[in-house]
Amino acid sequence: MINWYLLVNDMNKEWSELNKTMQAQIKKKDTYKDGIDTLLDLRNKLMQVLLSFKENLAREDFNAIPFVNANGYHCKTIAYSIWHIFRIEDIVAHTLINEDEQVLFSSNYQERINSQIITTGNELINYEIVNFSKQLNLDELYSYISEVKESTERILISLPYDMLKKKISEERKELLKSLGVVSTDKNAIWLIDYWCGKDIRGLIQMPFSRHWIMHIEASLRIKNKIYK
Repeated sequence: MINWYLLVNDMNKEWSELNKTMQAQIKKKDTYKDGIDTLLDLRNKLMQVLLSFKENLAREDFNAIPFVNANGYHCKTIAYSIWHIFRIEDIVAHTLINEDEQVLFSSNYQERINSQIITTGNELINYEIVNFSKQLNLDELYSYISEVKESTERILISLPYDMLKKKISEERKELLKSLGVVSTDKNAIWLIDYWCGKDIRGLIQMPFSRHWIMHIEASLRIKNKIYK
């Protein structure tokens, strides 16, 4: 029988090491491309965990919230966490870095996923998260995250090192506000200043890597609680 706790611990160490290596590599021009390769490797390993959820979990498991009153990323549901990871990535990759249309809009995913929101979901709390999770079309959600991942990685592969110090312009920040993809709720609105205060390297180091790790670790904790 698989000892999930040991397995998760081993995964966490590997992810942490890859993330640390990537962060060091992208700081230097001569190792920058290696850093992008390391990042893609990390993301592929993390994506395999998300795909394993779809293969091995029951649909109701994606709506479970066993740590509803906890402090931390594990107080959500797995479905919410998946939506949240990739909405943030879609927004940052396309609106802020590549300055083009988000996948959610270009491929009509809001309707396809049956989501009542276009935001990151930071404004949702407790059983609002459960109700949101229950409504989602899981097949379309997984189609969305695959498309977002692929589109982000195309951007990353073509991103020159000299772009890493570029800051987000005030015009781009105002456009982001106008799109309504970040709620004005106090639990969400801070994201705009947070993202727009970083350069491109800073965005690579959070929404595209560490943010994935934190929420996938939390999702594994939820999974382990359900099947304890």
